[in-house]
Amino acid sequence: MQLLIYTTGISSRLTYVCSTLLQTLRIESYLVTSDLILYNKSSGAKINYSAQRINESEIWIESSSLLFETGIRQQQIACFDYKNQKAFFATSGDIPFDIFAASFFLLSRYEEYLPHQKDVYGRYSHENSVAFREGFLQLPVINLWVKELSILLSAKWPALTLNTSKFAFLPTYDIDIAYSYRSKGLMRNMGGFLRSILSGEWSPVVERMNVLFNKTKDPFDSYEWLHQLHRTYRLKPLYFFLFAGKNKAFDKNILPGKKALRKLVEQHSNQYELGIHPSWQSADSPELLKSELANLQRVSGKSITKSRHHYIRTELPKSYRALIEAGILEDYSMGYGSINGFRSSYCLPHFWYDLQNEQTTALRIFPFCFMDANSYYEQRYNSDEALNEIKHYVRVTKQVQGLLITIWHNHLLGNDKMFYGWKEVYEAAVKDITGNTWDESPGNTGNENTFMD
Repeated sequence: MQLLIYTTGISSRLTYVCSTLLQTLRIESYLVTSDLILYNKSSGAKINYSAQRINESEIWIESSSLLFETGIRQQQIACFDYKNQKAFFATSGDIPFDIFAASFFLLSRYEEYLPHQKDVYGRYSHENSVAFREGFLQLPVINLWVKELSILLSAKWPALTLNTSKFAFLPTYDIDIAYSYRSKGLMRNMGGFLRSILSGEWSPVVERMNVLFNKTKDPFDSYEWLHQLHRTYRLKPLYFFLFAGKNKAFDKNILPGKKALRKLVEQHSNQYELGIHPSWQSADSPELLKSELANLQRVSGKSITKSRHHYIRTELPKSYRALIEAGILEDYSMGYGSINGFRSSYCLPHFWYDLQNEQTTALRIFPFCFMDANSYYEQRYNSDEALNEIKHYVRVTKQVQGLLITIWHNHLLGNDKMFYGWKEVYEAAVKDITGNTWDESPGNTGNENTFMD
């Protein structure tokens, strides 16, 4: 059965949001029309998206003005409770708000184009967002709204096929500090030695010496452990490598010219999918982004079309346009670098809508909701609190059959005493996500296919 959506005027905004929301329900056969005669003749499933009800054999969503506007202006956002969730753009109709306009506002990140206060890193501050102010940042409310819409559609037209997506888990990693001591070079290691000695901390001095003389593993080296984890729980992860040509600002990885980083990229390229982790410096230089991408492709031997910005330094629309120009097809930066949650209030991939140009682009956005660095550095959670936080995101994402994307860093999963217990948190979370009941663990799966060989 085809779903017919009537509107008095078809806009690029409406076309975009209909496509996004209906893909959530896996509705492939639908038509958006302004032909009232065609609409009235239809006896199938239909949604009336206009200012007034047409007949009783429809679902009426009273439209607000947002999807028929052009340009960007301040919007009046007044939230209210709907089915135990927050909603806004209140209207009449079978759903008491304009679900299409509210979803578009959040998906397009409309509010990020408006004048706003930036955080200490010059990024859009999560405190500006309606999701944070109204207390629904930790929920994928668009998916929850669509779930309620699907209930209405199924009740009115049981023959309408609604195939909701299946819950999936994508573990991702940002490799922006590959090693703590290894391959840092003479000057950086001498500086580290000096800082430890002057502060009277002798344990790091001994540890650094042992690593540099190959007597012990670098404390940030969690790669083999992760490889065994992926094998045990049958995971298909995605790794993002910082490939800045020089150390500056927040770009502190070992440089691409170092054999250790090249070898690390090659090893991961043989086993996993890779993405570029555009440096802090490249956020101000599209040409630098292209250079980093080309260098990573040369070392990995693969075409790289996935990206996530270092420090989540994303500015709309500049950052996404630069990615498109560089040939990136998928971006994984949709989240905050200051707090965990659903930045776009959605937990499935969707295309980026360029609000200034009023067009749907070919760049697909993959939202994440949990990053270990947010939990540890920004929210200051201990390992138990972090595990409870992850379990919340697992629960709510499974509730709407979404895609759970998490971000972890190799240095939090290594053996640095500062991050004691976080490796165990991650494996416990993976076990909870996958529902794994095996007795195996990354430490005892055998070495017949050792990653680092």
